[in-house]
Amino acid sequence: MYLGVDGGGTKTAFCILDETGAVRARTEGETCYFLSIGLDEAERRVVKGVEEACRAAGVAPRDLDFAFFGLPAYGEVSSVIERLDRFPGAMLGHDRYRCGNDTVCGWAGSLGAADGINIVAGTGSISYGMNRGVGLRCGGWGEIFGDEGSAYWIGRAALQAFSRISDGREPPSPLLDRLRAHLELGADLDMVDVVLNRWAGDRTRIAGLARVVSEAAEAGDPRSRGILNEAARELALLLRATRAALGFDEGERVAVSYSGGVFRSRLVLEAFRRELETGPHFELRQPLYEPVIGAALYAARLAGAVLIPRTN
Repeated sequence: MYLGVDGGGTKTAFCILDETGAVRARTEGETCYFLSIGLDEAERRVVKGVEEACRAAGVAPRDLDFAFFGLPAYGEVSSVIERLDRFPGAMLGHDRYRCGNDTVCGWAGSLGAADGINIVAGTGSISYGMNRGVGLRCGGWGEIFGDEGSAYWIGRAALQAFSRISDGREPPSPLLDRLRAHLELGADLDMVDVVLNRWAGDRTRIAGLARVVSEAAEAGDPRSRGILNEAARELALLLRATRAALGFDEGERVAVSYSGGVFRSRLVLEAFRRELETGPHFELRQPLYEPVIGAALYAARLAGAVLIPRTN
């Protein structure tokens, strides 16, 4: 039995696969994001979720062959890594587990735990790749000085375009009217009240404006298409940096997959594909499985087992 835990900012997912690849249990619990709820509460929620998943699968935690815990913000606060690495052992009663960042789950799910790179572009942006047993992440620096190509980055670019077009510093664009209508602005300067006062700069709400940009781009707005094309270029830059850091051979064709709401935009995915065609050698693949399935697959891989999940 192999346990996968995919922690996130809004929920934590748990999955147990057996040796045939069959899903024996899938459950969900509250977020385990320790930066917002504290370490004690994060650990409590993970323990509760593991116990529930094990009950559903009819197995005791101590009988799990291996487990992988993908935890949000793992590796970003050096002072707590030792504690995060240690707490699952007391719950499981053994040391057949490993902890890592939740981006590992996205890579393992999208590529079936095979070598390659996964790009995540949701509210933020980050990549994770694996090459011959060595894994690493790039990006994920946060919205203040990073997260290029993410939904937040696109939303912020839309706000910048709005102010410039409204002032006359840029040519007119349909994006202006779409944002006015979407936010029900009585006057253009009400944008300041909406974003800074009512939203208090909330990153999720700003990221939500990416949908407005995508709709305007689909309708043919060149300014909006330019924003999406630039987002794709930033994500491709993240991919190339990850490839270089992982040391893939120059002529090697590297598998690439993707996840996150930004890639639901047809135009972003097409622009990303075009960027990859300029080289070096990449093979863009549709994601195979959800991140929580990937977490369990990676647990099996760490135990020396190769599984093909049976998710239906």
